Parts: sequence; structure tokens; C-alpha cells
Amino acid sequence: MTVESTAARKTTRRSSGAKRTTGASAGAKKAAPAPAGEPELVQLLTPEGERVQHPDYDIDLSAEELRGLYRDMVLTRRFDAEATALQRQGELGLWASLLGQEAAQIGSGRALRDDDYVFPTYREHGVAWCRGVDPTNLLGMFRGVNNGGWDPNSNNFHLYTIVLGSQTLHATGYAMGIAKDGADSAVLAYFGDGASSQGDVNESFVFSAVYNAPVVFFCQNNQWAISEPIEKQTRVPLYQRARGFGFPGVRVDGNDVLACLAVTRSALERARRGEGPTLVEAFTYRMAAHTTSDDPTRYRRDAEREAWEAKDPILRLRTYMGNEGHADAAFFEELEAESETLGKHVREVVRAMPVPEHMAIFDHTYADGHALVDEERAEFAAYQASFANGEAE
Repeated sequence: MTVESTAARKTTRRSSGAKRTTGASAGAKKAAPAPAGEPELVQLLTPEGERVQHPDYDIDLSAEELRGLYRDMVLTRRFDAEATALQRQGELGLWASLLGQEAAQIGSGRALRDDDYVFPTYREHGVAWCRGVDPTNLLGMFRGVNNGGWDPNSNNFHLYTIVLGSQTLHATGYAMGIAKDGADSAVLAYFGDGASSQGDVNESFVFSAVYNAPVVFFCQNNQWAISEPIEKQTRVPLYQRARGFGFPGVRVDGNDVLACLAVTRSALERARRGEGPTLVEAFTYRMAAHTTSDDPTRYRRDAEREAWEAKDPILRLRTYMGNEGHADAAFFEELEAESETLGKHVREVVRAMPVPEHMAIFDHTYADGHALVDEERAEFAAYQASFANGEAE
């Protein structure tokens, strides 16, 4: 099974494929000002699937490259849906869905070069896909049978980070090392709008600015930090925070894969030139729950989700490709078949994984043992035994 789009891999990892231009793309119109009440952001593809021009960011992509990006988003969404279903069936302990954020992740992920390094959070399944990480390795971690499942140095994709914001400091330190080595690589660090309030994130801004580190901070503002809306996180747009630390920030339409590709590539190129960090705020929306343990109906309204469904990143690219003749019915049919094959493969691999050993969590907590851990182990063992005896409620 192919883990990543061949077309996209060939075109987006060499300086990420399509060249950045300053002129208008063929057939593109000048972007209209944002409607009243809507945020100003970089956009190259409207929710209606119309190609528009931006004066500072533009790209020329071939039909093959567009199909590659579309394929990436569709297969990533299919994998994500299968993972959610597997968790509901008791095969995974937890899952953090990326539904609705495919364009932000695929666009930014395909802007990377092979020698760039990525520091993700725990929701960057699309970026992992772009870096060639086997998606079933992600599920092994959420099933509890491995501690990550991949070698970070094989794909220049660090292990998932559950602690909010800590990876931005790791990314900054790594970027400072790159600069000292004299390499022209760059680092891409992901975090969410909620994590932007963490001290680690702000400290990483300080260090990256002072040391001119070649790092791009990519904030996926999906509007909700679990149950807290964005207005509880900040009183100014997140990208404007960069100004206070002395480096540029830009807000991009996070549901526009073309804009995310163009903006991230520009920021990475700036970092490689030795011009320091950039903060990219991808303005998007988390369509699903924060994780499968969350119930978003308790804190947000259906009307809000419905409004964002009209901005679906996959639908807008499909509309554009269809209108411009960049893909035919055979392409979509073949992709649908490939999507089902991927789902079946993921399901079979996960169900063949071993059942996690529940007591193993206590084995290496302390090198020489600990009275409290011994007590907790005994309590947990009794709890597990109660299920076998039919006593647990």
C-alpha cells in the first residue's frame, strides 16, 4: 500500500514542488476583502472553490500536483475516520481526530523538504502522512502497544508530544543547533490555539527571536481548546503575538490547502535564508471532538459546525479541480477504492496488534521500587480481577 502521494512527494519535497511566484496564476482573480465580521487572512481558494490571487503569496500547481494534494487529504480523512471507529469499538484507548484540519496539515506538510525537521503535537496525522510515517504506527501508540512506533530520525518527524507546548522549546533548540551547524534546513513546530497560552510556547518565541533560529511556528487555531473558545485564550489575533517578540506573523485560511502550502513554504524559505522565525496561524476548525473522550455538543452549537462545514477543505479543492478540468470521474472513483483499501488495511493491522499488558505501566516507574507504586499496582490488579469475576460495575 502506498503511504503517501507519489505525485505530491515528487513535487512538494524538492523545495516543495510548485514554485512561488509574484504574479497571478492563470485564471486567478484578485482576492476580495474579507466580509464584515470575517477575519483577514491569506486565501488562494475560496470556500466556493474559486481560485483567487494574493499579492504576497501565490503558487502555480499542475493538475497532477493538485490531484496529489487532494489525494493526501482524502486518504488522511479516511484514516482518521477509521481510527475513530476503532476507538469506539474498543480497539484504541483514545483518539484525537483531525477532521476539518486536513488542508492545514497537508498544505504545511508538503511545504517541507526532506532535510527539514518536524515537531508535532498529538493530532498531526496528516503531517505524519506527508513525512512517510506508516499510519498504523500512530495507532499502535494510541492502543498502548508501543511508545511511538517510529524512528524520528528516519523521517525527520519527532514523536508525538502530549504535554502542551513543550515541543516548541524542543523545536527551537533543534533549530538553534541547525544554525550552529551551518545547515540550511528549517524546523516546523506545530501547536494549537490552547497551547499558545502555555509558558513554553512564549519562551520558545523569546529564544527563537533572540538567536534568530530557523524555525516556523505553525499554530492550528481550530477555535476550541477542548471546551474553551478562542476568545478565552487571547484578545488579539494569535498571529499578532509574534510582533511583540520581534518576528513576523501571518494568518492563513487553514481550510485552503493551496494557501497553507504557499504561506508555509515562504516561511520555511525565510528561515533557511537566516532571517529567523515566523508564526503562522492557520485559521481552521475542529469538526470532531477534542478527543474521543470529549463531547463537543455540551459546549458548542450545531449552527457553528454547520457554518464551518460549508468551508470544508476537501470539497473546495474538489470543486475547483472539477470546474477547471483537473480531474475526471475516473480519478475520484479510483481514489474512493484506494480509500476503502486503506481503511481495511488499517483495521486489519490494528486488530492483529497484541492486547496491551495492563500491569506493565508499573514496571519501570522507579528503578528500585516504591511503596506507593506497589500499593497502586495491587489496587489496580484487584480492579482488573473484578472484571473477570463479573463484579465490576
